[in-house]
Amino acid sequence: MFKERNIKATPGIPATAIISLLFLGSLAGVIYIGIQADRYVGPGKPVFLVFMIVFCSLLILVSGIAFCGLFFVNPNQAAVLQLFGKYRGTVRIDGGGLCWVSPFFMAKKVSLRVNTFESSKCKVNDLDGNPIEIAAVVTWRVIDTAQAVFNVENYMQFVTIQSEAALRNLATHFPYDSHDDEQIALRSHTDVVAEKLKVEVEKRLAEAGVEVIEARINHLAYAPEIAQAMLQRQQAGAIIAARRLIVEGAVGMVEMALDRLESQEKIRLDDERKAAMVSNLLVVLCSERSAQPVVNTGTLYN
Repeated sequence: MFKERNIKATPGIPATAIISLLFLGSLAGVIYIGIQADRYVGPGKPVFLVFMIVFCSLLILVSGIAFCGLFFVNPNQAAVLQLFGKYRGTVRIDGGGLCWVSPFFMAKKVSLRVNTFESSKCKVNDLDGNPIEIAAVVTWRVIDTAQAVFNVENYMQFVTIQSEAALRNLATHFPYDSHDDEQIALRSHTDVVAEKLKVEVEKRLAEAGVEVIEARINHLAYAPEIAQAMLQRQQAGAIIAARRLIVEGAVGMVEMALDRLESQEKIRLDDERKAAMVSNLLVVLCSERSAQPVVNTGTLYN
């Protein structure tokens, strides 16, 4: 298991100045020796001439190779360094800039910026076995460059596949809609589901050195083959809930009316008249249409 370790790189501008001076000085030396070659002709002097040319040429070659160690690190970017295949460290520069390392290092750039991934619409079965379509948006960023580069083959593809796998797994643990206020559902408890999705995705992506900032469902619907039936079911459930509320309110109003009549002792009703009053009030209060008044000119006892 790789873990990131930071190393400091040589500032690029001073390194560029030194390497440039070395290169220009060596080049000037070769040119000078070529111009003054006649002065070095004589017994033993050609050896010195060859030595100076070789020495200056080597300095030119070394300075040219040294230039290969210069590279830019952009803001919110890191460079993972390898030496002959072995991980040596990661260069991070606040605000970015030019830096220099040994030209034998191989640098791989890794973005530290915040990324947003939108999954495709997945067709899965919820806890109740109903086929649904679900998709999510995952906001993430790399926090450990060594894990992102060496622990997985392609961390971008790894994020995509594991996020969709976590989303599918989460959808099977919750129903689409809740039939109980205490039961967590995908549609009604969006914040709770989003937090659980974030934990699930972050657990899967930890091996790749990725931090999940936010994970949230952005599409949720029944599959087309059952969408119409489920819509009718939702409408029926809403009607039943509304009827239940209306009946509970009507019963409370009837009880309140009977209690007030008895407490004021202005009208005394026997059980048969109470039953008739309750029946009439419930019909009026629970009816879908406005009640039509009927004038009763008789009596219950005729």
